[in-house]
Amino acid sequence: MTIAIVGAGLGGLLLARVLHVNGIDAVVYERESSRGARAQGGMLDLHSGTGQRALREAGLIDGFHAIARRQGQDLRLLDPDGTLLLQEDTPEDAPLERPEVDRADLRDLLLGSLPAHTVRWGHACESAGDGQVRFADGSTAGYDLLVGADGAHSRVRALLTDARPAHTGQSVVELGIPDIDRTRPDLAAMVGRGNYWVLGNGQSLAAQRNGDGRVRVYLGFHHTAEDWFADSGIPFDDPAAARARLIDLFAGWDPRFTALIAACADTILPRTIAALPVGLTWPQAPDVTLLGDAAHLMPPVGQGANMALLDGALLGLALAAHPDDFPAAVEEYEREMFERAGAAGRQSAYVQDILASPDAGRRMLAFFRPV
Repeated sequence: MTIAIVGAGLGGLLLARVLHVNGIDAVVYERESSRGARAQGGMLDLHSGTGQRALREAGLIDGFHAIARRQGQDLRLLDPDGTLLLQEDTPEDAPLERPEVDRADLRDLLLGSLPAHTVRWGHACESAGDGQVRFADGSTAGYDLLVGADGAHSRVRALLTDARPAHTGQSVVELGIPDIDRTRPDLAAMVGRGNYWVLGNGQSLAAQRNGDGRVRVYLGFHHTAEDWFADSGIPFDDPAAARARLIDLFAGWDPRFTALIAACADTILPRTIAALPVGLTWPQAPDVTLLGDAAHLMPPVGQGANMALLDGALLGLALAAHPDDFPAAVEEYEREMFERAGAAGRQSAYVQDILASPDAGRRMLAFFRPV
């Protein structure tokens, strides 16, 4: 029987790997033209009980340890006035509870663990149903089980639910400083080895050390409309002017933080943050299911990649346990996934609420260090 996975993201590839380990073939259809067609984003922190558990089930935990950054667990939390609220520096012998890993390195690890023919590049899914996936180039492919691992704007999701992602009220601008240790050692020392968060006044600044020497900077604006960027006065077609406008929007913050914005390069990426309804479920279908962002898109506060990886692992294990009964495997997987993803979605929404609050720094400190 044919298992078709739409989307070669982390969850889809992890599912293909677990199936491969258990002697079950699957085909992954990916819209990108090749594995190097676009950049894969920044760092991920993989939690021991979810993302790392998935990699253990896939037989890839040693490969993960080889590319993970223990020091990426470091954290500095500050108020906009520069007050240091929390500093956690990771000892060299600390356990790998949630180390950082470059998303591109993790994806390469997963791709390298699969037979070369598993992923069919350049296959953009336009629609599916009645046992057929239809692609943008007019071709089709049959399936006995279809897994939508195709992200926030999933085409497969429509087979199961009318739910669509909705704007969370957060708008984010991503910038970056390449080779920061050489170009701005003062800012490199300030950010440290892991994550650097400044929270408050309905805005946020997050800086994250990447394995290639780059620091990615994320500027968050809360309580914004979906079309806020159009009215923000940020001229994204003029990087220098855009940085100047962003600095204006952080007027009153400690000068060290606006210096971080000023030092960023010309790549400036605006993003509106959307999420699916928390606790989303759907009636079971015997030949279709979803995983990752296609199933439970959450705000980007550390849960999404971990949930997607564990989805892939547990669906793969359920299919291995019921190789001749796909409906039973889907029912077993969805029952557990709905409960787990619902809990993760509620926690993500709570953290999102903290980030949007006027006293976000203090509330986040209490989240990390409850009394």
